[in-house]
Amino acid sequence: MPLWVLLCFFVFTMTAVIAACSAFLARAKVGSAARDSAVMPLAQPMLRPMQAAIHDLFRDLGRRLPAAHMEENPWRRKLAAAGYRWPSALPVFYGLRMGLAAFLAMAMAILGDTFGQGLVSVCLGCASGMALGWLMPVRLVAIKARARARQLRIAIPAALDMLTMCLEAGQSLDTALLETARAMHGTYPDLSDELYQVHLELRASNSRGDALRRLGARTGEPEIRKFCSLMIDADRFGTSLAPALRTHARTLRTRFRQQAQESARKVGVKLIFPVFFLIFPCVLLVTLGPAVILVAEQLRAMGQP
Repeated sequence: MPLWVLLCFFVFTMTAVIAACSAFLARAKVGSAARDSAVMPLAQPMLRPMQAAIHDLFRDLGRRLPAAHMEENPWRRKLAAAGYRWPSALPVFYGLRMGLAAFLAMAMAILGDTFGQGLVSVCLGCASGMALGWLMPVRLVAIKARARARQLRIAIPAALDMLTMCLEAGQSLDTALLETARAMHGTYPDLSDELYQVHLELRASNSRGDALRRLGARTGEPEIRKFCSLMIDADRFGTSLAPALRTHARTLRTRFRQQAQESARKVGVKLIFPVFFLIFPCVLLVTLGPAVILVAEQLRAMGQP
């Protein structure tokens, strides 16, 4: 009974810590009215008092590491690709890693001391818990970055159509980017934030080519980079941008449809292994089981004198 109580307490505490950390790392959803009022996507999101307290705790803890103050830290780019772009994202990330490492090390050390065999179990549990807590935020950021890249890739054709309509209506490219960001905020907020940041960089007197290159490097999505290269080449050579965007959108939709068809055709091959190892043995047991039992009984009866 004490074993189950301790395990339940450990699982509950671990779930509560992860939920609390995910709550303040989650980006606040702003409405269309806030976007229309020119809310910067790089601003610190609005947090509830409890979330703000947890945020400040991990931020102060992460600032103790020298790596949290490095401007060339590669984790800044990775966190930006995952959607965490505010200035305190890097200290919070390191604080989260340190906090989880300390908590899991303590919890695993207690488990090792309770159910283990002396000092070796305590040291092994402490080391494994520390490693798990230090690496868990890295995995979560990677998962978030992949999910955000997928959302950006899905939103590109709609953004191209909106840009094409704005350009054909006579608007400039800078205004078209702003209108596209506003129109797509409700359905595709990730790409809307990226386009709005490009618009802000253009307003800050940055060149259009540099702003678009930073967009491709910031997201890390190949389709976004192709889109940026298309716009940079059209701006460099002075060609008409609207027909190029329409053609690129049509090409992307064709490619996405072909990829979906390819994935659908692969389903039959992927089902071979679960059918063979999980379903087929059950079918054999149901169909041949009674016959095997009957044959065994007949052979047993024939062998008796």
